[in-house]
Amino acid sequence: MKNNLIKYCQSLLDFSESEISIIKDYFITTTIGKKDYLLQENKVCDFVAFIEEGSIRHFHIKDGNEITCDISLENNFITEFKSFNNGSKSYISFQTLEDTKVQIIKKNKLLELYKLYPKYEILGRKIAEKVAMRNTAIALSLASSKPETRYKELLNKNPEIFQRVPQKYIANFLGIKPESLSRIRKRILFN
Repeated sequence: MKNNLIKYCQSLLDFSESEISIIKDYFITTTIGKKDYLLQENKVCDFVAFIEEGSIRHFHIKDGNEITCDISLENNFITEFKSFNNGSKSYISFQTLEDTKVQIIKKNKLLELYKLYPKYEILGRKIAEKVAMRNTAIALSLASSKPETRYKELLNKNPEIFQRVPQKYIANFLGIKPESLSRIRKRILFN
């Protein structure tokens, strides 16, 4: 049941059948119910996860308020890099927004995979680069784009998110209140 993971890996790097079959030995399939946590703030993130099915909200708490940093759907890798690399407590939580199936590899198994099969270290770098580029794009958008522009970008890149994710989380991710999101949607719909 790791078909999406295998296709994703093969889209980034050319693997032989025997090289790609190794994934089955290192990743564990886990199903998480809606609104459950894959990672909670103040816990150490000792894994990298690939989302096979479902959606996960990345958020942290600031002044008692939840701040949505990202929303990941299928065919995305997630981890909390600082916690994963340093063994420090995470400042981010990962919460499912629907029943979600993930493929998880623990840090010790990932390091073993890198050591035994160097090609996977190249894959890991490519995945980390994609995640870093996405995070940079989100940060730049929040820092320099108007809410309506951010909404349009999200709609163009990920239209299904609007059917699958509650409006309050989308608004929070865009850095606006739900009422503002409703006004933006109406304005765009009637223009």
